[in-house]
Amino acid sequence: MSKHYDALILGGGHNGLVCAFYLARAGLRVRVLERRHLVGGAAVTEEFAPGFRNSTASYTVSLLQPKVIADMRLHEFGLRIVERRLSNFLPFENDHLKLGGGMARTRAEFARFSPRDAEAYPAYDAALEKVADVLRGLALEIPPNAGGGLAELVAAARQGWPLGKLDLAAQRDLLAIFTKSAREFLDFWFEDDRIKSAFAFDAVVGNWAGVSTPGSAYVLLHHVFGEVNGNKGAWGHAIGGMGAITQAMAAACIDAGVEISLEAPVAQVLVDGGKVAGLRLESGEEIISPRVAANVGPALLYRRMIDPGDLDADFRRRMAGFKTGSGTFRMNVALSELPDFSVLPGKTLADHHTAGIVIAPGLDYMDKAWDDARAHGWSHEPIVEMLIPSTLDDSLAPPGAHVASLFCQQFAPELPDGRSWDDEREAAADRIIDTVTRHAPNFRASVIARQIHSPLDLERKFGLVGGDIFHGRMSLDQLWSARPVLGQGDYRGPIRGLYLCGSGAHPGGGVTGAPGHNAAQAILSDRALPARLLSRFHRPR
Repeated sequence: MSKHYDALILGGGHNGLVCAFYLARAGLRVRVLERRHLVGGAAVTEEFAPGFRNSTASYTVSLLQPKVIADMRLHEFGLRIVERRLSNFLPFENDHLKLGGGMARTRAEFARFSPRDAEAYPAYDAALEKVADVLRGLALEIPPNAGGGLAELVAAARQGWPLGKLDLAAQRDLLAIFTKSAREFLDFWFEDDRIKSAFAFDAVVGNWAGVSTPGSAYVLLHHVFGEVNGNKGAWGHAIGGMGAITQAMAAACIDAGVEISLEAPVAQVLVDGGKVAGLRLESGEEIISPRVAANVGPALLYRRMIDPGDLDADFRRRMAGFKTGSGTFRMNVALSELPDFSVLPGKTLADHHTAGIVIAPGLDYMDKAWDDARAHGWSHEPIVEMLIPSTLDDSLAPPGAHVASLFCQQFAPELPDGRSWDDEREAAADRIIDTVTRHAPNFRASVIARQIHSPLDLERKFGLVGGDIFHGRMSLDQLWSARPVLGQGDYRGPIRGLYLCGSGAHPGGGVTGAPGHNAAQAILSDRALPARLLSRFHRPR
């Protein structure tokens, strides 16, 4: 027998939970359908070896919206976030670089390599912060839709006004960020390659591109939007791992009256007469609702979960061209001891062990990793960021032992020549271990167990098409009003009653909660409108 709900959430990732919370708080009867045995999507904590737990996919906190934290009362439901003792640590062949601990400390580090770059850093930081502040203000806004009439023009003018108020220098920086490569942008500010490397890494995180690829500078900016406990630009750790965030969100949802169903995979979005009618589960059960908010990526939703006949031809063609694939390979390892770095020796816990440990020694190294991956499928000298969250959270590993997250870049979404990641994942994982061991000779011997997520594993386990951690490329043609496609940037799908509430919508990837928040506002706004007006929001485009 069918059940009826005011809204269904397709997928129990963090954005789906955020959307569900706001809808339930407004009085709607809401049900979340999650395919896996636990909620959280890619933001989960799981045991991957006896006694060792870690954030399985998403692995660090910064971008989560303070408004979402406050509205959902996440701290009351157990969430606690602590900051790293040091932001980043980059080992080079014969030296190292530390970032964090305040402007003076970072400038002193830079001065060891380039006094000129140490002088330039405050202006660089201020320039990015000025642009980031304006774009932060857009994160919780519903983008205007192309061709939407006067109301959309007014919204575009209102959202664009802060950009127009930027001074000329900031407008020039904004243009450069959206159009230039990370290499070009950083060459303008700095002279030392090691210092440029410290910033360029952010431009390729989850970005299937090189540091010389035009547009890669924007991804660099996307990673400075965040804050931890009110400290802008900081990165932190949720005690208990990323799953602590989504478990607190689930508790907030249940408190608001949301029904959460686990191991309930959805097969299809039901459409009747051009309107959403509900969801069909893989079990065959049909759940009735006039509204569905999809917390899956656009590629998964529109290519696999909706009958093509329910979408117009142009929209199908546009979505067929929607770009996915972040070039990410994700590992978790259990360690018997902390890594002992050649350039900063010692296995006793130190500040650099709590940092994001970035192995990307030079812009040419990063571009070579990209070129290698395009030619051969994966880089044999990959870009690796290692976090050791057990240095901040002793709940994750047995006493004296540790867990580490390895976020690795430049691994093709699909391997060339018909090869499969099932056949090459172990060899790629070995190469990643080798890459870290070159800088910390005790690392390989300290690995007790490992969990591997190739791009194919990320797709199978989390529904991330092409292993794309952002649900879609973060490029200018897939941002703001054009995310996922121009004309559907306001969270409303081309079918009446269908909404997109995940990272494939504005403002994009990361554990932010912003798409879930904004989609809920769009749904609640539509619910208050007469049907004759509502139809214009969901007309096929």
